[in-house]
Amino acid sequence: MISLGVNIDHVATVRQARQAREPDPMAAAVLALLGGADGITVHLREDRRHIQDRDVRLLRQVITNRLNLEMACVDAITAIACEIKPDEATLVPERRAELTTEGGLDVVANKSTVEETIKRLGDAGIEVSLFIDPDVRQIEMAKLLGAKAIEIQTARYSEAHTPDLHEQELDTLREASTFAHNLGLKVHMGHGLNYTNVVPIVGIPCVQELNIGHSIISRAVLVGMERAVREMKDVMRVSGG
Repeated sequence: MISLGVNIDHVATVRQARQAREPDPMAAAVLALLGGADGITVHLREDRRHIQDRDVRLLRQVITNRLNLEMACVDAITAIACEIKPDEATLVPERRAELTTEGGLDVVANKSTVEETIKRLGDAGIEVSLFIDPDVRQIEMAKLLGAKAIEIQTARYSEAHTPDLHEQELDTLREASTFAHNLGLKVHMGHGLNYTNVVPIVGIPCVQELNIGHSIISRAVLVGMERAVREMKDVMRVSGG
C-alpha cells in the first residue's frame, strides 16, 4: 500500500488570513491521522505565510508516526530543522511571489548548496528527500549528493489538458520512477494530485508515498478532515495503491 502524507499548510493559510488562533493545524493533523494518513507534511517557508515555527515544534511533539518538513535550502530553516528533527526533510525551491511551489528543485544548478544542506540534515539524523522534476539528470544528482528519497513533482501531469498530453506526462513519471528506484532511491510523488487524477499514479510501480494537500483540505472544508482523508485512502486502495 502506498503511504499518504497529508499536507496541512492550507489549514494554517486560513488561520493566518485573520491572524487568529483557528483553525488549528494541530487539530487538523490529529484528524488526518484518524482518517488514515500515514504522515503529516508541512512547509515552513521563509516568509512564514502559513505554517509557523511554533506549529512545527508542536507537531513534532504530537506526530508519532511520520512528520515531513518541506523547506528551502537556507541556513535559518536548516537550523530549525536540525533542532526539531522531523522524520524527513524535503528540500523544495521557494520564491516569495509564488502561490505554491513552482516546479522542482534544480539540484544540478544548485549542487553545492543542496549538498551542504543534505549533509547538515543527515548529521542531525534526518532523512532527506528532494522535490525534483522527472528528469534523469536531476535524479542522478540527487543520488550522487546522498539523498535517500526523491519526490517527483507531478504538476505537469496534473495540469495536462488533453488525453495525449496526460498520457505523455504519465509515461514520463513511470520512466522517472523506475530509473530512480533502480538507483536505490525511495520514490515519492506529489503536487496537484486530487481524488481523480491520483488513480493512474497509484498504479505506477516503485512509488512508495504520495503527498497531497490542497485537494484534501478543499474536500475537508465540505465534509471534514477525517472523512476527506479516508476518502483519499479509499480511492488509493481501490486503485491498487
